[in-house]
Amino acid sequence: MKFRLDAVYVEEQVRTSALCRRVLARLGPEVPVHFVTDGREVARTLDGPDPFAAGKRRLVLMKRRAPFLTACPAASAQFACCGYLVLILASNCPMDCSYCFLQEYLADNPAFQIYTNYEQAFDELERLSRTNPKRHFRIGTGELADSLAFDTLTGICPDLIEFFLRHENLRLELKTKTDEIDNLLRLDPKGRVLVSWTLSPMRVFESCERGTALPSARIEAASRLVEAGYRVAFHLDPIIPYPGAFEDYRELLNALFDAVDPLKISFISLGTLRMTPRLRAIARTRHPQDAILIGGEEVLSPDGRYRPFYPLRLKLYRAISEQIRAAHPKLVHYLCMESPETAERVLGSRVPKPAALGELLATT
Repeated sequence: MKFRLDAVYVEEQVRTSALCRRVLARLGPEVPVHFVTDGREVARTLDGPDPFAAGKRRLVLMKRRAPFLTACPAASAQFACCGYLVLILASNCPMDCSYCFLQEYLADNPAFQIYTNYEQAFDELERLSRTNPKRHFRIGTGELADSLAFDTLTGICPDLIEFFLRHENLRLELKTKTDEIDNLLRLDPKGRVLVSWTLSPMRVFESCERGTALPSARIEAASRLVEAGYRVAFHLDPIIPYPGAFEDYRELLNALFDAVDPLKISFISLGTLRMTPRLRAIARTRHPQDAILIGGEEVLSPDGRYRPFYPLRLKLYRAISEQIRAAHPKLVHYLCMESPETAERVLGSRVPKPAALGELLATT
């Protein structure tokens, strides 16, 4: 296990579950284990100057009381959405990127939580598949927690892959900033499992992305998984403007396309830095040493988020889109959390409705 844990808390009602037994068996003896009546209490009550950072080192094994399957939290009628569905199997992430929206989203519930009753998610997925037999859905586990960071501890991914391979209209997306792919290399994805990486230039990685794998290591991991029969995708999100950014993103894409055949890439999503006023304040307080984050000159947009100045945003998007088209004219790419008008100005065509775009991304 590459990530530090200070302590593990286990709800009494889940201590005999298969996942709980598996995690406790794989933990090192140096990590203390405590048993509690209600995991929600220890997930929320953290003290100290930075409870969010402390929460990343407190693992709570607990029952999930809410549905596992939900719409993407970024979905909104004002954006050109992609129809992405989220499977919530864990909450919080052991890495600590300065721009991460979880700093606000999980501010009042910061402990790292793993839900031991995850098999119940399969019932929800089964109903979705059965009641929509003619639709295809892209479903990811990497929205509120990295999909692979703790899989050597939990071993959940093999169970997920086995389930999704039995359902032709469900596409699993495992999203990560790690190179933790050993578990995946032991499996046969039959060309139907998607693994995606957030990619940033080295300057953004060094300034903003603490605890993550090097961008080159993420690209190398993607190349190895392509050879093993996986589909791969990439998220250039957030794209951050800074002096030299245009050249850095150009070099990043060159490195990607040198290592991974564009024909083997399912899609690339693009999104620039955006922060609510509260998230911006939290991030700048927690990461005052991040020159790229602190040095930005974003403006408050009509949607209530700070974003790069609109003409600069368009220029960045267009430069990256043109490079993607040059690599392969049919390589699917889209904009995340941007208006349909902005997406059309960048991509040059009308954006499909969420259901249609979701169908495309689930089947490429």
